[in-house]
Amino acid sequence: MYSFDYHRPRSVDDAVRQLGGEAKLLAGGQTFIPTLKQRLAQPDKIVDLGGIAELSGIKVEGDAVVIGAMTRHGAVAASAEVAKAIPALAKLAGGIGDPQVRNMGTLGGSVANNDPAADYPAALLGLGASVETNKRTVAADDFFTGMFETALGEDEIITRVRFPVPQAAGYAKFANPASRYALVGVFVARTPGGVRVAVTGAGPGVFRIGAMETALAGNFSAGAIDGVSVSADGLNSDMHGSAEYRAHLVTVMAKRAIAAAGG
Repeated sequence: MYSFDYHRPRSVDDAVRQLGGEAKLLAGGQTFIPTLKQRLAQPDKIVDLGGIAELSGIKVEGDAVVIGAMTRHGAVAASAEVAKAIPALAKLAGGIGDPQVRNMGTLGGSVANNDPAADYPAALLGLGASVETNKRTVAADDFFTGMFETALGEDEIITRVRFPVPQAAGYAKFANPASRYALVGVFVARTPGGVRVAVTGAGPGVFRIGAMETALAGNFSAGAIDGVSVSADGLNSDMHGSAEYRAHLVTVMAKRAIAAAGG
């Protein structure tokens, strides 16, 4: 690793004051620490968010589950409140990585990193969640802007994520056996505003499938998407699977997610 200054603020305001230059935020560190070890990043300052108590916690506020940015994946998976309100979200969190990753990785870190094969982006987009920062609230539809890119500004810190409670939801993924990242993962939710279908792992970023959403609006069942064709154009193609294979998996995982949601 390169040398850097280390800061562990006790409040969001203190953390924001440390930003600027080449400073980087440290949440769970599941991506950032390996990046430092491989000398792929050279920050002059690391701002560790682990000491900010206000960034952790899970609570139900009206018709939404609100989860603090520094809440660990394992805590989401084990939460009785999450399991009762949005079982699919608890299941998703329980399938991230291995126990070590789940006990260190954080919701905010995953969302801010926006790995194209991460699970949480599919949940945010599928549920129509909103990301709250120290400055504003951003809808999930506007938050994820590209591979490892988000709408976050340089002086913004995710404080919590608000997940609207759906009428029904399900998540299914075909996981890489080594990393447990999604080769393809699909989150399906029936919400008061309509059906949402979000896909992770298949392309360079999380995305929705409008044709599936339209088909499911009239018939929320796995058979409703039999006639929906998923194009391989623009999907990932690598040693783990071709674009055509991923296109096929999108439909398979979508049907499993719909079945998990009770459709």
